[in-house]
Amino acid sequence: MSSLVAIILLVVFVALVVAVVTQSIRIVPQAMAGIVERFGRYHRTLHAGLNVVTPFVDRLRPLLDLREQVVSFPPQPVITRDNLVVGIDTVIYFQVTDARAATYEVANYITAVEQLTVTTLRNVVGGMDLETALTSRDQINSLLRQELDEATGKWGIRVGRVEIKAIEPPGSIQDSMEKQMRADRDKRAAILSAEGSKQSAILTAEGERQAAVLRARGESEAAVLRAEADAKAQAARAKGQAEAISTVFKAIHEGNPDQRLLAYQYMQMLPQIAQGDANKVWIVPSEIGKALEGLGGFFTGATSRSAEEPASGSGPVGSGPGPQFDPAAVAHAGLEGWLTGGSGSVHDGAVGHGKSGSVPRAGDAGEAPLHDDPALVQGPAEVRAPV
Repeated sequence: MSSLVAIILLVVFVALVVAVVTQSIRIVPQAMAGIVERFGRYHRTLHAGLNVVTPFVDRLRPLLDLREQVVSFPPQPVITRDNLVVGIDTVIYFQVTDARAATYEVANYITAVEQLTVTTLRNVVGGMDLETALTSRDQINSLLRQELDEATGKWGIRVGRVEIKAIEPPGSIQDSMEKQMRADRDKRAAILSAEGSKQSAILTAEGERQAAVLRARGESEAAVLRAEADAKAQAARAKGQAEAISTVFKAIHEGNPDQRLLAYQYMQMLPQIAQGDANKVWIVPSEIGKALEGLGGFFTGATSRSAEEPASGSGPVGSGPGPQFDPAAVAHAGLEGWLTGGSGSVHDGAVGHGKSGSVPRAGDAGEAPLHDDPALVQGPAEVRAPV
């Protein structure tokens, strides 16, 4: 009986020792902290590792997380300076730096941070218009973090960052903003299109100007080359004509022609001058008088000699001494009379055949010869050619 009691007492003692040991040893994880209260009052703070407390005297409060925490709050309605209600969604990054202050200075530090964030956000955004609030998120974040860090410092909480996730204006304002943005985009697109058209026109005009300059330069060089070629060709032709004239002149002087031959050649060229269907009027040079005078003298001498030779019985024309002359040519009294100053007529084609207008006589045989006529000496006379 006594042994059974002893065993029971031993078991109870062991259980008591185990309970005491269990209550005395506390293991705190890393980045956690525990508040120990002795008889209801703050005693000390337990840090990470093995800690020993007095059982049945000290009480350990729930552990606090010392890591940085992220808390996202639902969108809060905020009225801007231009009386527009916008919904702002925020995210807070904070960390507990003092477990004792976080435990005893505020009842629920998460709720306190949330409410403080809402009030501070309304104060900051309420002094801005919608356009400034939409474009000044960094400024809003900085102001919120500064205000919250000062207010939560006594709570043992450090606010690391405050981020605004979204700012949602009313639906009508969003439509107006979209229209404005679309109009601005269209404006910039039109400006860019106009700039492109301007640059294209400038480049096109520049290209056309350069092309015109190059074309004009090419035409100028081509004209210069053509002028040089024409000048060289004219010089070559002039040189050739000069050489031909010089050759003809030399040949004539070497042949030593007399006045009668030149007059006869001159008379042979007159029909060629009047040739052509379009020739209605041709000019007789004033020098024709001298040619006709020499040729007329030739024909006059030949006629007189041909008349004397049959009378003397010297034989046919051309058989005796003296100049040879064709009797057929002598028979043309009209040409002879015109050349000697008579009143004969000159006929077209073969001499003495057909009809033609008479050449005006220069006078009787005893008057001045043909070349002494002032109308022929002073200048060219117009003689109507047959049409």
